[in-house]
Amino acid sequence: MNTPLKSIVTDFSLIDGLSQSRPAIRRTLSAMKGMYADQSAFERDLARDDRLVYEYFDMGVPHSEKEVAYGTSIVYPGKVGSEYHMTKGHFHTVIDTTEVYFCLRGHGMLMMENPEGDVEVRELKPGFAVYVPPRYAHRSINVSSTEQLVTFFAFPAHAGHDYGTIETKGFRKIVVERDGKPEVVDNPRWMS
Repeated sequence: MNTPLKSIVTDFSLIDGLSQSRPAIRRTLSAMKGMYADQSAFERDLARDDRLVYEYFDMGVPHSEKEVAYGTSIVYPGKVGSEYHMTKGHFHTVIDTTEVYFCLRGHGMLMMENPEGDVEVRELKPGFAVYVPPRYAHRSINVSSTEQLVTFFAFPAHAGHDYGTIETKGFRKIVVERDGKPEVVDNPRWMS
């Protein structure tokens, strides 16, 4: 007989998304190898500083289809070449599952792409929530030069994460700074 799950109480700051009770999962620049279009700029930046690009907090819900996993994600300001800091991005292992992102702070974009090549890019700013449909890979991108992009996310706890497909192929589009503003352009390194 399964024992019912008890309630879980977790903390995270509404200002910076950090948790005092959960460990951070941190991604420095070196962990983003192959993610940015301008590899020369990546190598130059990495030689100077293996800076923190993003971190997130998983709030510890069991991986069961009856549960909802949730947490916070913080993407720090910065660029590699003209491309903004971003998360690696992922599909869900159970590809027909969804996710919701609610922006608490900052200014960013949520890049979404399905296996058939349909791409959607939605703005993230405080008070905006984006629903990621089933079958869409997704990545958060911080387009602010000064402020962290802080989001709260939730998804079916059994969904899993497929980072490998994005690590191998990338996204079809990227977000770069042009004339001081974000612009969505074709990814010159995308692998079909």
